[in-house]
Amino acid sequence: MNAIETKQLTKRFGAVTAVDALDLVVREGELFALLGVNGAGKTTTIKMLSGLLKPTDGSARVLGHDLGSELSAIKPLLAVSPQETAVAPNLTVRENLELIAGIYGSDRSRVAQMLDELGLQKAEKIKAKSLSGGWQRRLSIAMALVSDPQLLFLDEPTLGLDVLARRELWKVIEALKGKVTVILTTHYMEEAESLCDRVGIMNNGKLILTGTPRELLDAAGTDSFEEAFIRLAGGETA
Repeated sequence: MNAIETKQLTKRFGAVTAVDALDLVVREGELFALLGVNGAGKTTTIKMLSGLLKPTDGSARVLGHDLGSELSAIKPLLAVSPQETAVAPNLTVRENLELIAGIYGSDRSRVAQMLDELGLQKAEKIKAKSLSGGWQRRLSIAMALVSDPQLLFLDEPTLGLDVLARRELWKVIEALKGKVTVILTTHYMEEAESLCDRVGIMNNGKLILTGTPRELLDAAGTDSFEEAFIRLAGGETA
């Protein structure tokens, strides 16, 4: 089963078309990256697929359900880790996870599981406001996963992190492969190339091309993924 299928999915804000007739397929269990410059439509796409924005036109199926008529069935199956790290600063790591588990009605054993799987045990009694940016992002992802979603949206998960913190978070994200379908947005080309099964490139609200990192390199006629992105996002081919 495909986790996501969109047909002509469109979002307009007045005269501005943020997402333009998007036809996208994301396979169940894969780690898929949406790449594009600022304003390309990545975050708007995620907001539509997660039910935070209503599409202007087109249709989508998410985890086998129609986005327009079955949103209430979709929402319990997905989670979002937004660009802005969404943690309660005055609660400890464990308390943040217990809060979200309580909201979603998740088994409390998921809290212990997330502490273990994301390597948060040594920080579980520390207040979130005292954590570094990298550890706050790790906690944010754990909070998204504590409800045991089938689909996870990661919007710029390593934005603003230093090189070491980013690489540590890569390990966390890579460990999700095959366990949950992940849609990732990022401005770090090496992140998409290293982590993702397939990549979609967006520009001006349109999906330009999708493929494996190798397929995109071949399409652009270069061995540099960054150069491939520049060429493809700009409409150039080899």
